[in-house]
Amino acid sequence: MAIKYELIKTCKQSGARLGRIHTPHGVIDSPAFMPVGTQATVKTMSPEELKMMDAHIILSNTYHLFIRPGHEIVRKAGGLHKFMNWDRPILTDSGGFQVFSLSNMRKIKEEGVEFRSHLNGDKLFLSPEKAMEIQNALGSDIMMAFDECAPYPAEYDYVKKSLERTTRWAERCLQAHARPQDQALFAIVQGGMYEDLRRQSATDLTSMDFPGYAIGGLSVGEPKDLMNKMLESTVPLLPAGKPRYLMGVGSPDALIDGSIRGIDMFDCVLPTRIARNGTTMTSSGRLVIRNAKFAEDFGPLDPECSCYTCKNYSRAYIRHLIKADETFGIRLTTYHNLHFLLQLMRDVRQAIMEDRLLDFRQDFFTKYGLFEGSRGF
Repeated sequence: MAIKYELIKTCKQSGARLGRIHTPHGVIDSPAFMPVGTQATVKTMSPEELKMMDAHIILSNTYHLFIRPGHEIVRKAGGLHKFMNWDRPILTDSGGFQVFSLSNMRKIKEEGVEFRSHLNGDKLFLSPEKAMEIQNALGSDIMMAFDECAPYPAEYDYVKKSLERTTRWAERCLQAHARPQDQALFAIVQGGMYEDLRRQSATDLTSMDFPGYAIGGLSVGEPKDLMNKMLESTVPLLPAGKPRYLMGVGSPDALIDGSIRGIDMFDCVLPTRIARNGTTMTSSGRLVIRNAKFAEDFGPLDPECSCYTCKNYSRAYIRHLIKADETFGIRLTTYHNLHFLLQLMRDVRQAIMEDRLLDFRQDFFTKYGLFEGSRGF
């Protein structure tokens, strides 16, 4: 087996799990947040900086690396770890989500998906077999099965057909996977916002005995309480001895609520994306550094934060850099946001260890302003 899940403790107060995921490139403490490095780089960050903030694992994107530079080039470089100089675990998603977001440029068939490159309009084809070939060449520790991510909202019949195709594709992915000894393949549970379809998807996929399971098709625009409801009905159907990954979720409230519901792994572009607009996460809520009120504020972004940015630079200076379109400003806000979420997950793990995750949630939400109907990040 390429990976092994080790359960350390279950929180008596919340039921959340503290664990370790053992991979060929090291151990991931879970619940874990994975910074997203779409094109084999976490935007504006170096691998050394990601290690400084103690990121245990990062995520890269099969679709983007297939289009540019091409998986053969990465394979010739010795795989993604060597290519990007990152010696810790890497997860690659299957490209399914990106292809399905090109809704006006793609055609779904049973064999796979025909689509046009978002770069130059070239006609391309991605199938379960091709997604496996690309990810085997990339050499990630965790690979994702090629799936169809249904939009929200979507009709019941459409979602049912879609998840059944995802199940057939998952089976084809298992058969096409060439390196099961050193790369773990995770299946993706779909089913939209329909509990019975989620149950059907989970039952079908767990019967195939994948090394881990992801929950896809959430955080696609549905209300938070609906996402939590879907997690509550889906997570108990997944094997306790394997990692559970909630895809595309990264706001602080969703990380805490997902952990409470038994999720081990999360990823999201949120911290890096909002950093590029000068928006930061702090212990007392969201802070938009562009705002004029920070022009003469010489304090740190977050007085409670110990990251490189907060120890060395002021709000006034960071605001100046962002307003002047200086790359260093984006590097500083990105570093802070990633550090903030990685620290949040360390705090979550500590709270699980001490059987107090629900108390931690209450305190964090109150301080962050999440009980006032805020936007969640």
